[in-house]
Amino acid sequence: PERFVAVALPRSADLVVALLAVLKSGAAYVPIDPDYPADRIAYILEDARPMSVITGYGAERVLPEGTPHVLLDDSATLRALETRAGSDLTDEDRLAPLNAASPAYVIYTSGSTGRPKGVVVEHRSVVRLFGATESWFGFGSQDVWTLFHSYAFDFSVWELWGPLLHGGRLVVVPFEVSRSAGEFLGLLVREGVTVLNQTPSAFYQLMQADRDDPATGDELALRYVVFGGEALDLGRLASWYERRGESGPTLVNMYGITETTVHVTHLPLDAEKCVTGAGSGIGEGIPDLRLYVLDSGLCPVPLGVAGELYVAGAGLARGYLNRAGLTAERFVADPFGASGSRMYRTGDLVRWSAEGQLEYLGRIDDQVKVRGFRIELGEIESV
Repeated sequence: PERFVAVALPRSADLVVALLAVLKSGAAYVPIDPDYPADRIAYILEDARPMSVITGYGAERVLPEGTPHVLLDDSATLRALETRAGSDLTDEDRLAPLNAASPAYVIYTSGSTGRPKGVVVEHRSVVRLFGATESWFGFGSQDVWTLFHSYAFDFSVWELWGPLLHGGRLVVVPFEVSRSAGEFLGLLVREGVTVLNQTPSAFYQLMQADRDDPATGDELALRYVVFGGEALDLGRLASWYERRGESGPTLVNMYGITETTVHVTHLPLDAEKCVTGAGSGIGEGIPDLRLYVLDSGLCPVPLGVAGELYVAGAGLARGYLNRAGLTAERFVADPFGASGSRMYRTGDLVRWSAEGQLEYLGRIDDQVKVRGFRIELGEIESV
C-alpha cells in the first residue's frame, strides 16, 4: 500500500489480469497508454516514480531507457509465474496492511500549466460508487460489459470493475474494433453485451451503424447504455427512439469527473426528454454525494441561475500526487458540511431546474474535451 506500479500494455486479457494483480498486491496502478507521446510517458513515470512497470507485447518500446519493468511475454517471467501459488494474497504477504483508504489507482489528466496531474483515488471511493448506484442498475453476474475506452481514461474504472465486482463478464474491445462502429456493433451482438458505456461522440457513430445495418442492430441484447466523459446532446438521440421506441435499452446520462471517482450524477432518459430536452441534462446527484451550485463568493445561486458546480461527499479523490498546492486550490473546505469536510471545485458551469435536476452549460475556463479526454489548452500552448 501507498506504492505505485505502472501498467503499459495493449488491450488484452493480460491487461485486466495485470491491473487486478497490482491491486491485490496492495499497490495502486498507474495506467500508461502505450499510444501516449513519449514525453508524456516519461513525465508520468518521473512524477509517479512507480516501483516497476508491467509491460510487454511490444509496449515496452515506449518506456524511457533504464525504466525498471517486468515483461509479461518474457519466458523467464512466464516460468516465474508458474511457480507462484494461485491463491489470493493476504496482509501477511504484503509489506503493510491494505485498507479501504489505500490508493487504488492514479490517473493523469491534462494540466493547465502544461504538466499532467495525477489524481489519487482510494479503494473505498470505487467500492462506494457501485454500492451507491446499485438500486438504479441492479448489475449482476448475468451482465456482459465491454472495456471500450483506454484504461488511462477514468471511464474505464466503471467499465473494468463493474463486471468484476458483480461476477459478470468483461469483453476487451480491440483498438481497431473500437474505431469502427460497424465492427463494434457486430461485437456487441456476438458477445451478448448487456451493459454498454460510451462517450456521446462514440455512441452517435454507433447509432449510424445501427441505422445502416438494422438487421444486426435488432439482435442487440443491451439492458443499459451509460453515457459519460463529455456533454450529451439530448436532441441527437431522438432518432434512436424513433427506431426503437421505449422497448430498447435504458439510456442513462452520468456526468462525472476523475477527481470525484468517475460519476457524479444520474439521469435516465426517454423519448420525451430527448425530443423536448434543451441543452445537456445531467440529472440528480449520486446519493452519497452533495452537489452545490455556487457563485464566486461560494453562495448558492437561485434556481435557473448559472453557477459553478462543487461536489462533496464520499467520492472525492485524495488529491493530486505531489501537487499539494493544486490540491488545496481545487479541494477546498466545505462550508456547508461537517467540520473538516471538503468539496471539489469542478470548473463546470451548471444550473438547477425547478424539478431539482442539473443542466450542464459548459466550462468556466478553457478546458475542452475530445472523445471524453480532458484537454487543457494551456498544455497545448506550453508545447
